[in-house]
Amino acid sequence: MMEYPPLLEQISEKLKAHSAKVILIGGCVRDHILGHPTKDYDVEIYGVANFEQLQTLLEEFGELNVIGKSFGVVKLQKDGFDYDFSLPRKERKTGDKHTDFAIETFSHLAHEEAFSRRDFTINAIGYDIEAKEYIDPFNGREDLSQKILKHICKDTFVEDPLRVYRAVQFVARFELTINPQTKELCKMMVAQDMLDFLPKERIYEEFKKLLLLSQKPSIGFEFMQEFGILRYFPELQALVGLPQDPKWHPEGDVWRHTMMCIDEMSTFKTGVTKKDEILMFAALCHDLGKATHTQITKEKISAIGHEEAGIVPMYSLLNRLTNDKELPASIEPLIRYHLAPSQFYKNGAKDKAIKKLATKVHIEDLLTLARADFFARTTPEALKREYKAGDWLEIKAKELKVLEAALAPLLKGKDLIDLGLTPSKEFAKLLKKAYEAQLEDKFTTHTQAIKWAKTNLL
Repeated sequence: MMEYPPLLEQISEKLKAHSAKVILIGGCVRDHILGHPTKDYDVEIYGVANFEQLQTLLEEFGELNVIGKSFGVVKLQKDGFDYDFSLPRKERKTGDKHTDFAIETFSHLAHEEAFSRRDFTINAIGYDIEAKEYIDPFNGREDLSQKILKHICKDTFVEDPLRVYRAVQFVARFELTINPQTKELCKMMVAQDMLDFLPKERIYEEFKKLLLLSQKPSIGFEFMQEFGILRYFPELQALVGLPQDPKWHPEGDVWRHTMMCIDEMSTFKTGVTKKDEILMFAALCHDLGKATHTQITKEKISAIGHEEAGIVPMYSLLNRLTNDKELPASIEPLIRYHLAPSQFYKNGAKDKAIKKLATKVHIEDLLTLARADFFARTTPEALKREYKAGDWLEIKAKELKVLEAALAPLLKGKDLIDLGLTPSKEFAKLLKKAYEAQLEDKFTTHTQAIKWAKTNLL
């Protein structure tokens, strides 16, 4: 028996009185079978004449959102759960855009026909709330138990090319094996340029699911490479086969290291979506600069300056995926300084340097990326999970109180005014000079800051 929010039982009881039936379908059923929690419920309502009647029957249960009316969907958010209610329907593709579908809804439709428009058998399992039984016309439960990802219908599958991206993220999230015919179908769709017209915001959502919901996101990216999807992301494609010095990277090329890095970063997830998003994409992009800065000689392979060089391709990649400008801006300092922990440890960096580093990058996040980077190798130290540089910098940053944020300036503009100075463009320079002195421990309290300012700024 499937578990679901009590609200759905209430809705089922009401609709039963109107000779209608509530069927759960898709990811919520799949996740229940797998034992995964869910907040999203797709619900198909059978026995309702039209969309307007569906709205009328549901309106007492909460404020409805009919933004999906063109697709025959009523949305409801309540008690932390998201519900999508729809009528059984058929779809027919009419153009290249993801909105180019002709939708025909029905009050009654055979489950096999209604479910056949879905992508994979594991997402075409229904649950009848009234009868308390599963509806499984395509043997999705068997495929789940065998850990197989299989498409339902070739003709309908190709109508939405996003399903290729969904395939790679499902395989990674649930560690499935792809059915051979499904694999060949995905390869064919990529080869025939069917992915060309996908809007980036839809692709980005699949990237996020792959990176945030997988324990080993590398599984999905390896399938991206196999399917030929990386041609849409040349910044990543350039890492494949790019050699590294075996002394520091015995695991192999930059692509292999990057795959290991995102898997390592996955173990550091915090559960805070935005923070994890930044860290996972930082891990994916941290070595993009090696594509242009790798130098190979008889003695060694090096990539001096690849940290700075990685900024441009990182922006290029992320701008192709999302209009979110804050994401690459947050990732930029992490990439620019991702070698700093090792460099600081090797050079015995002074306190001032560490405090100054905190003004440029969030040190705690930087250490997370640096650890993922360091452990994403097969060196003896990495295999023993020993990252002395990271441990050293974490201790130092805690002692200096800059692990989670830079030191707040002790001297502020108001203090300069109180000392008799008139606000001007020079204030920024004076405050910068004061902050530099603070980082050098010339003063550690506000009182000392005022005293220092009287001597050095007036």
